Amino acid sequence: MGRIRYDTATTINGWIADEHNSLAWLFAVPGSSDAEQEISTPDATVNVMGSTTYLWMLEESEMLEHPEKWLEFFGTKPSYVFTSRELPVPDGAEVHFVNSSVADALPTLRGAAGDGDIWVIGGGDLAGQFLDAGALDEIALSIAPVALASGAPQFPRRLESERLHLVEARAVGQFVRAVYEVRR
Repeated sequence: MGRIRYDTATTINGWIADEHNSLAWLFAVPGSSDAEQEISTPDATVNVMGSTTYLWMLEESEMLEHPEKWLEFFGTKPSYVFTSRELPVPDGAEVHFVNSSVADALPTLRGAAGDGDIWVIGGGDLAGQFLDAGALDEIALSIAPVALASGAPQFPRRLESERLHLVEARAVGQFVRAVYEVRR
């Protein structure tokens, strides 16, 4: 059984998107594209995200008009989107909509992942739901030198230090990369 990994960029004060669900702050960091090359995305067999993250990706990269962009980013890996709404899907993308709790969806997600990892792309509350279900194994943060006044929180849960074990910390351009193992 693979790991469930939450890997995201965040501000120094813990926001993953601004109050308009924008990541413009992230792309404005000098050297962000170089850092993106050095910090590889998780090698997961299944991707998981909430509907806000999914819709942002579709709109930001115009993936409905250019479905090849979906394939460039996700390949043919299945993606599961937690939502109660019907949402559009780029042509050729394997997207499954989940209208249940994370705990109820875990057998399906783990079955689809096999021995591979599951990447929780966002948002923070969804990652918190994996923690609540006792299923979150890793939190990886790329911390940008930016502070926002409000927005989407990076991890809206209380998680004490005895549950987190630092396994990596390094500078990547203007970013700090920190990876924590989540202990049960």
